[in-house]
Amino acid sequence: MNDEAIDQLGPIDYLVVEFPVGKSKFDGEMAAQLKALVDDGLIRVLDVLIIQKEADGSYDASEVHEFESDDAGLLRELGAEAAEFLAMEDVEAIAEVLEPGSVAAVLVWENTWAVPFAVAVRNAGGQLVANGRIPMQAIIAAVEADDEAALTEGV
Repeated sequence: MNDEAIDQLGPIDYLVVEFPVGKSKFDGEMAAQLKALVDDGLIRVLDVLIIQKEADGSYDASEVHEFESDDAGLLRELGAEAAEFLAMEDVEAIAEVLEPGSVAAVLVWENTWAVPFAVAVRNAGGQLVANGRIPMQAIIAAVEADDEAALTEGV
């Protein structure tokens, strides 16, 4: 990737989706929803990595185009760039937290909806110094705690 292409990138994120032993299903609704995000121009898939963790704790990581599974066809199409954004240390850290016998898909994507803003920030001399994400479980727990507090106070 050259400097000009890098200057035109939006924010890049990744996520890991783990499937229990014998339950991996990379096609169907999950792949269709991901394709819809790409088709709508909201994201661009930069890389898809598949990690298979064996019962003994060893693991094998491969790009999706190398992954031998009949249900990964659409993911292969979407992960065509194979840009390898993750370092080996990232892959090792991900594999370490996976359950033995599981299979995980690691998705790296560019938030193309944010490209104009990201470019404007860089053109103004700014830089991203922090970002974060609030997990849905935390939001649900906070709402439930508020609901419980309201019930307790209302008694």
